[in-house]
Amino acid sequence: MSVVTTADGTQIYYKDWGAGQPVVFSHGWPLSADAWDGQMVFLGERGYRVVAHDRRSHGRSSQTWDGNHMDQYADDLAELIDKLDLKEIVLVGHSTGGGEVTRYLGRHGTSRVAKAVLVGAVPPLMLKTQANPGGLPRESFDDIRKATFDNRAQFFKDLTIPFYGYNREGAKVSEGIRDFFWLQGMLGGIKGQVDCIKAFSETDFTEDLKKIDVPTLIVHGDDDQIVPIGTSALMSSKIVKGAILKIYQGAPHGLAQTHQDQFNADLLAFLQS
Repeated sequence: MSVVTTADGTQIYYKDWGAGQPVVFSHGWPLSADAWDGQMVFLGERGYRVVAHDRRSHGRSSQTWDGNHMDQYADDLAELIDKLDLKEIVLVGHSTGGGEVTRYLGRHGTSRVAKAVLVGAVPPLMLKTQANPGGLPRESFDDIRKATFDNRAQFFKDLTIPFYGYNREGAKVSEGIRDFFWLQGMLGGIKGQVDCIKAFSETDFTEDLKKIDVPTLIVHGDDDQIVPIGTSALMSSKIVKGAILKIYQGAPHGLAQTHQDQFNADLLAFLQS
């Protein structure tokens, strides 16, 4: 397996395919680099070098007790990028991975980055606070923590229904996609997955978004039941200077799979622009 070992001894698994301008992908919770297979093959066949890693405590990376928070995720990404000596990168992050990309840009700058893409991403802040009244109540995330701890195998299976919009009228349910989500989730470590809920729900990315100074594409489904568009993409697109916002009508959180051809085409067009 291809791994980089971080400063604290964590092994981060990654896939590195193709040649050309590098596109680096950060996945959502509780998944792995495999969530990007449809995009990596598509871009790899079109002259791009595609790299995706498993976040610590996810997939095939080390299951760590410590460091399962957004600053460390961003630092792990930075170590991967530095050790592979990637330059002129396009960073692509989905959901929690969108937070990871945003925190990387805020924390490590854009010297190695050409463009950024945020897909169904959690910034600027998911949690309802006095300053963020449109966010989701803490109880919602407490419920996710409890369900993950009590019986994550069942919870991950159930989560696929709203994640991919399979509870909507006329939805074509793919049991294969549901099983693939479950398999990725169960590969991860429960401690890190529970910790990550706090990371994706309570981290405020507002100041990170303000620091982004590269062309940025923000893609979100207007029927996202996991990360509602109103307190995420619609706000982030106003904070990031010059951001391009693409709203997919009726699309769910997992639009990279349910709307794969449309998303791949938009991603390629943005890379070539």
